[in-house]
Amino acid sequence: QVHLVESGGGLVQSGGSLRLSCEGTGNIYRINNMAWYRQAPGKERDLVATIQRGGETHYVDSVKDRFTISRDNAKNTVYLQMNNLKPEDTAVYYCNTLSRELVWGQGTQVTVSS
Repeated sequence: QVHLVESGGGLVQSGGSLRLSCEGTGNIYRINNMAWYRQAPGKERDLVATIQRGGETHYVDSVKDRFTISRDNAKNTVYLQMNNLKPEDTAVYYCNTLSRELVWGQGTQVTVSS
C-alpha cells in the first residue's frame, strides 16, 4: 500500500510563493494520473491540478498561470509550485491519484494573509 506524505505548507502574504511536495512511500511513478487537492474550512476537498506520468498537466481555472504541478518519478515525488498566492488559496493541500484511490495523507496547511 502506497502512503503519501505532504509537506511544504506555511503562512505567506498575498502575492507570495510556496512549493509543496508529496512523497510516496511506494512506487507512485507507476501511477499515471497524480493530483493535488485542497480543502478549505467547511468546504469539500476539491481538485486543483493533475499530472500524467508523461508530464501532461491540467489545472482548475482558479489556479491557472499561478500554480505548476510537476513530478519526479525517480524520487516518487509530486510537487506543486504556487506563485502569486491569494487569500482564497488558504486550505489544507493533499495529493492523491485522480481517482482518489490511495489512503489520504495528513495534508499540509497553506495560509495566505491579505
